[in-house]
Amino acid sequence: MSSHAPTPLHLAADHLDAALARIAARIGPAYVITQPGDTEGYLTEPRGLYRGETPAVVRPGSTAEVAFVVETCAAAGLPLVPQGGNTGLVGGQVPFGAILLSLGRLNKIRALDATDLTLTAEVGCTLHQVQAAAAEADCLFPLSIASEGTCQIGGNLATNAGGTAVLRYGNTRELTLGLEVVLADGRIWNGLSRLRKDNTGYDLRDLFVGSEGTLGIITAAVLRLFPKPKARATVLAGLSDPHQVLALFRRLRAVAGDALTGFEMMPDVGMEMVLKHMPGAVRAIQDRQPFYVLAELTSTRRDDDLAAMVEGVLGEALEAEEIADAVIASSEAQSHALWKLREDLSEAQKFEGGSIKHDVSVPVSKVAEFVLAATAACEAHMPGLRVCAFGHVGDGNIHFNLSQPIGMDKTAFLDSWEAFNRLVHDLVASYDGSISAEHGIGLLKREELLLYKDPVALDVMASLKAALDPAGLLNPGKVLVGKG
Repeated sequence: MSSHAPTPLHLAADHLDAALARIAARIGPAYVITQPGDTEGYLTEPRGLYRGETPAVVRPGSTAEVAFVVETCAAAGLPLVPQGGNTGLVGGQVPFGAILLSLGRLNKIRALDATDLTLTAEVGCTLHQVQAAAAEADCLFPLSIASEGTCQIGGNLATNAGGTAVLRYGNTRELTLGLEVVLADGRIWNGLSRLRKDNTGYDLRDLFVGSEGTLGIITAAVLRLFPKPKARATVLAGLSDPHQVLALFRRLRAVAGDALTGFEMMPDVGMEMVLKHMPGAVRAIQDRQPFYVLAELTSTRRDDDLAAMVEGVLGEALEAEEIADAVIASSEAQSHALWKLREDLSEAQKFEGGSIKHDVSVPVSKVAEFVLAATAACEAHMPGLRVCAFGHVGDGNIHFNLSQPIGMDKTAFLDSWEAFNRLVHDLVASYDGSISAEHGIGLLKREELLLYKDPVALDVMASLKAALDPAGLLNPGKVLVGKG
């Protein structure tokens, strides 16, 4: 791995005990968890790369209680690590001796306005809860990721989550109008604005979104909604190489415009993993292909014949020999089944042993070149390696995952993580790309950031951290090396 777990902090017992007693008196003793058996579920992140430790899990139930906890800890010099659904993939939510601030009890939908197309949610709401509330009002909240049943809005905001609909709707930052944030000293910034236009000074909203809890604790957000789609067309196509993937993307985008909501790529090795390990997965295209594209078009007009539009594009692509085969979903159930093939890929990889994962982005025009070059470099470095490059081609975000050679020891394979980082991330940098597209920096990539981020940008980031959290108590050791 590129970043090893830090040495756990050792908190002064007298300050710790006094602060926890004050917090328990305010939020209730049941919500201050100190027994090791009860805190265990908060300490290990989904991939098992890090296991943390904490003297207490604190579970406030309101913004005022969060502010009290933060103020109390600031006065005692006690660090805090905020955590939502604990689905993060870069270790940003794992405490190493700090108090863990679990935000799951802040789970209310405060307001929904179908005219303003806004929904105000507390950060402990799951993504699915927000999606369902929007749907009840015949609206759409378009953020969609595989963990949406358990991930929480706070984590989505903290990492500026992306997902499968970024092509049409943007990342979480673009889906956010306003925030409520508890600052490092316990003050509450009420920025819950529903305005689409507000030029009154610095944009604090964009500062906190994506900051991974290192600058402040987001407690609520005003989220953008959209009219609910009434027509949909989902297609799975088989292709021979990533250049053909881009060719199909250009064809669909030229015809569909903004109706092209999602455009995902999967390699054959990934498709076979899903078909082998995930219950209910069915081969949609009978002849195996080196690559697959899952594309979706949506419209708010019921009479838009999106399937006919897709058929026309596919016909041209077949004639140009850019695709080998394709299937268009004829029902919602078939559309769901096609999307499951893509959504289950990360889970299916777990059954194939160790996986070294890279969440990167390059300009869309360079996706094919990058995938081919990075694949060749990694396979040359380790014979038998299985490259599983998939993801959001339409916005340039590729999950360049590497599955261990069959029969290789998992630990020995994972020990190669840093060597593969150099191969993959150096290539990403050569294409003017990013080493983190949608998962954040957290702990896993903080040293990588030093290698690839502009030094002036790093200095500005450090200055912001020092200004907003001078004692370095908010999510210490995450994002920036040596900052808190």
